[in-house]
Amino acid sequence: MSEKNPFVASSEALKPSFKEILRNQDPRLISAAVDLARSMRALPHDPAAPNTDPRALIVGGFVRDSLRGGHPKDIDIEVYGVSIDRLMQVLEQHYPGRVNPVGKAFSILKINLGDDVEFDISIPRRESKSGKGHKGFKIEGDPNMSIEDAACRRDFSWNALAADPLTGELIDPFGGAEDLQHHILRITDPERFQDDPLRVLRAVQFVARMEMHIEPSSLKLMREMVLRGDTAELPKERITEEIKKLLLKAPRPSLGLEAARSIGLTEHYMPELHAMINVPQEPEWHPEGDVWIHTMMVVDAAAKIIRREREHLSADEQTQIMLGALCHDLGKPSTTEILDGRIRSRGHEEAGEEPTKSFCSRLSFSDAIVTGAVEIAKNHLKPGMLFRELEKGVLDEKSYTNAVRKLLKRIHPVSWRVLLAASESDFRGRTLPGVATNPYAPGLCMTECILKNKLDQTSTQPLLLGRDLVELGFKPGKKMGEIIKTLEIERDKGVITTKEEAIKWVKDQEQV
Repeated sequence: MSEKNPFVASSEALKPSFKEILRNQDPRLISAAVDLARSMRALPHDPAAPNTDPRALIVGGFVRDSLRGGHPKDIDIEVYGVSIDRLMQVLEQHYPGRVNPVGKAFSILKINLGDDVEFDISIPRRESKSGKGHKGFKIEGDPNMSIEDAACRRDFSWNALAADPLTGELIDPFGGAEDLQHHILRITDPERFQDDPLRVLRAVQFVARMEMHIEPSSLKLMREMVLRGDTAELPKERITEEIKKLLLKAPRPSLGLEAARSIGLTEHYMPELHAMINVPQEPEWHPEGDVWIHTMMVVDAAAKIIRREREHLSADEQTQIMLGALCHDLGKPSTTEILDGRIRSRGHEEAGEEPTKSFCSRLSFSDAIVTGAVEIAKNHLKPGMLFRELEKGVLDEKSYTNAVRKLLKRIHPVSWRVLLAASESDFRGRTLPGVATNPYAPGLCMTECILKNKLDQTSTQPLLLGRDLVELGFKPGKKMGEIIKTLEIERDKGVITTKEEAIKWVKDQEQV
C-alpha cells in the first residue's frame, strides 16, 4: 500500500487540520491563493451574482493530494460570486501582465507567477452534453452556483474537495476525505459522470496510482457505460494519456489493469490483453497461475525497476519498458499447448509481435515506444537463454560476447537497458522462491559484457568501413558494399571478431 494518510478520524475531524497542511505546501502557491482569496473577500457583491458572497477556494487535485501527504506542484482556484469578466479585471490589476485569458471562453484564466509557477483560476461552470465523446460539451460559467452544486461536476468524491486558503476550512460535500482514508473510489454524481466516458479511464488509472478500490454502485455504473459502448467514442490520444499515467505513475499498475478487467474494458476494447486470462502456464516455472496473473506481477515488477533505474532511463525508455512488460507474453494465447504432459508456449516471443502491434494500433504511443514494446515481446527471454548457455559451457566467453552483440544489433535502436529491465521484470513477476530478492544474474552478466567490450557503442557498427577498404586498395563501388556485408555475416558466425582479423580476411579472400 502507499504511505498512510495522515488522518485517521472521520471526515468532520479532518476539517480543522487542513490549515496546518497548507503551511507545509509550496509557499509561492499558498501565498498566491491567500492573496487572491483576500482580494475576492474585499470585493462588493457582483451585480451578476447579487446573492453570493465573493469567495476563492482551492479545489480539486491540490486538496486531494495534500490530504494524502503529497506536495502538489499545481493549484486550481475556483472563485464564487464573481463573473468571469469582472474576475478578469481584478486579476489584471492584481497580476499585471501575468494573466493568460486563453481559456476565458470556458471560464478559466491562467496566472503566471514566474519561476515556472502557474495556476488556474475559474468560476463555477455548468456543463451540458452537446455531442458525442469527451469534448461534446457546452460549458457556461455561473457565478451564482453554490459550492455543493459546483462540486457535482467533479468525477470522484475526493476530487470534489475544496479548501478555504484563509481559514483552512475543508469543504467536503461527498465524503471525499473519508473515502481517501479507506482507499475508496466513489462517483459523485452518476448522471453527470456518464456525460464524459473518459472518466471510466480516469477511474482505472486513479485506482492504480492511489491504490483504490471502486465502491459497488460506481463499479456497476462504469460496467454499464462500457457495455453500451460509451467509451468507444473516445479518441485514442485521450485513452493513451490515461494508460500512460497508469503505467508510469502507479506503484502497482496491476491494480488499475484488474479494475479495467472488472469494468469490462479488457474484454470489449483490449482483446489482446483479455486473451491472456485463463491461459495456463507450466507450474514448475509459473506457480503463480495463468498468463494474466503473471503479466500483472510483471508490470508491478517493472514499475519498481524503472524507479530504481531512472538515472539510466529516459522518459520514453521507461514507457517502452512498461508497455513491453504489459505486452511481453501476448504470444502465449496462440502458442500454448500441452506436450508430453507439460504446458509449453514454444515460439511465443515471435508470436507476440503481431498482437503487440495490434494492441498498440488502438493507442497513440509513438513509433519508437511501440518498437520498444515489440522488441521486448520478441526478445525478453534472450538474456536468460544466453546466460544459461554460458553457464552450461555451450557458449564460451568469446561466443557469448558475439551473441550479445548480435542481440543488441537486432533490437537496435532500442536500448539494451530497456530489454534487460523488461527481462528482469519477467524474471521477478512470478512466485518462485527468491525471485523478489535474488540478483538477476543474466542481467548482471550481460551488463558486464556490454560495458567491458563497449558493445553499446559498437554493436551496430561494421568492423570495416568504406574508407578502410579504400586504404586496402579497393575502388569505391558495389564491390565494397558486398565485401562489408560478407564480413558482417562472418562476424555474426563468430569467424571474425576484430578489425585486424577483418583486414586479414579481406586480404586472404580478395588477394589484396
